[in-house]
Amino acid sequence: MPRRTALEALERFRRDSAWSRQVMDGLAEKNRLSERDTALASRLFYGVLQNMELCDFYIGCFAKGKLEPKVRDILRLGTYQLIWMDRIPAAAAVDEAVRQCRGLGYGRAAGLVNAVLRRISQRKDDLPQVPGEGTAAHLSVRYSHPLWLVEQLIDRRGYEGAEAVLSADNTEPAVYIQPNTCRVSAEELARMLPVRNSPAGLILERSGGIARLDAFQKGLFYVQDPAAHAVSQSAELTAGMRVLDACAAPGGKSFAAAIAMGNEGSVTARDILEKKLALVAQGAERMGLSCIRCEPGDARDISGGEYDVVFADVPCSGLGVIRKKPDIRYRDPAALAGLPELQEELLQAIATAVRPGGRLVYSTCTWRREENEDVSARFLAAHPDFTKTLERTFWPDRDGTDGFYLCRMDRAK
Repeated sequence: MPRRTALEALERFRRDSAWSRQVMDGLAEKNRLSERDTALASRLFYGVLQNMELCDFYIGCFAKGKLEPKVRDILRLGTYQLIWMDRIPAAAAVDEAVRQCRGLGYGRAAGLVNAVLRRISQRKDDLPQVPGEGTAAHLSVRYSHPLWLVEQLIDRRGYEGAEAVLSADNTEPAVYIQPNTCRVSAEELARMLPVRNSPAGLILERSGGIARLDAFQKGLFYVQDPAAHAVSQSAELTAGMRVLDACAAPGGKSFAAAIAMGNEGSVTARDILEKKLALVAQGAERMGLSCIRCEPGDARDISGGEYDVVFADVPCSGLGVIRKKPDIRYRDPAALAGLPELQEELLQAIATAVRPGGRLVYSTCTWRREENEDVSARFLAAHPDFTKTLERTFWPDRDGTDGFYLCRMDRAK
């Protein structure tokens, strides 16, 4: 059942261009998968998405001619298991792929699938090399990222730096948790949970079923990457401040702000998506953060300089969180062209809520200069009453975090 679910997820992703998490969550529920089977189906599905171009390269080395889309998906799943999943016996992976072919009415392709996967299994330690080493095209196939994205990364970080980012994108991200210090210290929380310390914070081991953990249900922690957490930390919050989180969902910055202020002051969590805002309210209630007030609305409608600190974590390309959402790499690059204009529009509207002497923190979960430094620079040039006091880009290869950008800007009194 988990392999069938993974195959169905690949088909839906390919056919409908649906977000991977929505696809997998829906199918796991529909097929009534256990927690263990859901974990396996997810590993297979996300693993293929992470390595699709490289899987197709290896398949193409041993299969000539045009393949039916579903047969290719079956081969991708088999290839991923053979190369990246040592605990699954090769014979089992091959046999399951052949059964899937026959069970789905592609019996004539079963022999081809059997032959291709057996060749890949036999050549596992001596697979064909991706050609063009030293070129963007080589990195595109080797790390299964589209060529346009690779070229932008090379322009930003150079060839070796780009390769380091691409490699990091294909690793499993750590699950970082942030303690609710209004209820428990970090040291106490660490004694309650299977965690390990890292330079960036507490990493939760065996992260499946987080919502069922007693410490989570008691509101002792929430999940947030250190790079995103740094946004709230950069504001240097103190008790009693008035804070606006203008694009609040999924709520991490609001939670961090309320905790940093000891639940003394006010945090207005605003978001245009009411369903996501409801989850922020649930999280605040779970953690006893009564200073958070949720307010639905478009960030472009904000007005009035009332707040000491305003967070503007605007919609972006999301290229910094590819480790967690591998399907982001397959977005149409044409859809990214209008993002800087939207981001600048949002930032200008949100900035009006900063009181004289207050602080604005602009952030995105991407490393693209067009969405980050360029937007901040244009805003500052048009608003001389704001001064840049901190700017930083986080990188998955250098910092072990999501790719993230923040720019702190202080308004004159």
